[in-house]
Amino acid sequence: MPERPPLGYDTRFGSGWISGVAAVTLGALGLGAVLCLLFPDVLTSPETRGYYPLPIVRFLIHLVLVGAFGLGLLSVVLSRRLRLGLTGMGLALAAVLLGGSQVDVQVRAERTTAIGFDWFLVNIFVLALVFVPLEVLFARRPEQPLFRKGWLTDLLHFGVSHLLVQVSVFLTLVPAAVLFHWAVDPRLQAAVAAQPLLLQFLEIVVVADLAQYAIHRLFHRAPWLWRFHAVHHSSQAMDWLAASRIHLVDAVVTRAVGFVPLYVLGFAPGPVYAYLVFVSFHAIFVHANVRLGFGPLARLIGTPRFHHWHHAAEPQAVDRNFAIHLPVLDRLFGTLYLPDRWPVRYGIEGDPVPEHYLGQVVYPFAPHR
Repeated sequence: MPERPPLGYDTRFGSGWISGVAAVTLGALGLGAVLCLLFPDVLTSPETRGYYPLPIVRFLIHLVLVGAFGLGLLSVVLSRRLRLGLTGMGLALAAVLLGGSQVDVQVRAERTTAIGFDWFLVNIFVLALVFVPLEVLFARRPEQPLFRKGWLTDLLHFGVSHLLVQVSVFLTLVPAAVLFHWAVDPRLQAAVAAQPLLLQFLEIVVVADLAQYAIHRLFHRAPWLWRFHAVHHSSQAMDWLAASRIHLVDAVVTRAVGFVPLYVLGFAPGPVYAYLVFVSFHAIFVHANVRLGFGPLARLIGTPRFHHWHHAAEPQAVDRNFAIHLPVLDRLFGTLYLPDRWPVRYGIEGDPVPEHYLGQVVYPFAPHR
């Protein structure tokens, strides 16, 4: 007899579970987008608010709501358990009752701060659109469910980090400007910014990964820092959402250190923005549940197998593969571990980190033996 799926749902194709989950996801996204149209001054980031192509945004919201209702109805027809389908339909109807995609957008007050809910919605939509199909088509562990153990905790990490984007950006940029202003040389910065844009981008990848390698290794070496970083290593399943399980202190410190050499050297804005887009996708990709190997390129660029070994619970893999983008750094500093196979287990021996979100937030501050 086949093993029953989690939460009592039949997750097989045609059972209504897949369409129900898709309906709830799209319904939540659609309702969130409508709320952003209703309360733009509170929910949307001032820095990005003026760049949205509103007609396209309205069209996408309309498609999402139609999709949520249609998939919810399909789930109700196919499934004996109606909760998922009805929830998806209910979310879509609530969004329509609030005005749907045609809500009149009015910024009632000019605010310098906002929740940044739009940033969360755009990111979760784009990343899910890219990585969920990748993990379905090229799954390294096909038996691992999309909603595996700990997915809600990781989603909360994702949401909080994106809703606090203004705070995290401020904490990332200020230390470099305050503590390293003395290291700035205008002549050096002018020479660096005058280089070809592609060359600057490649230099940024190298310089940023060197800084991240150093701080990443320190997080593993210093016990008081490891308490924060242990949250990231506590996931026992690797996929694109597991990349978001990271303590805010860990995230801010790592990003702040990585930004220091970029600030001091004075790279042009274009290559810096290109790197930010690259790292946003690449850092998630190396956590993904995909079996893509990349052949000889795996020696040059970080791959899922390379980074999965960093998260492995096997003793020989502990404190290895600290680089994010460039495995050559680990080879250079003697920390590379990349056998011709994949890890069997992930996480931390003994599972000391709590499973729920609030427990992980306070874990570094709790008494430790």
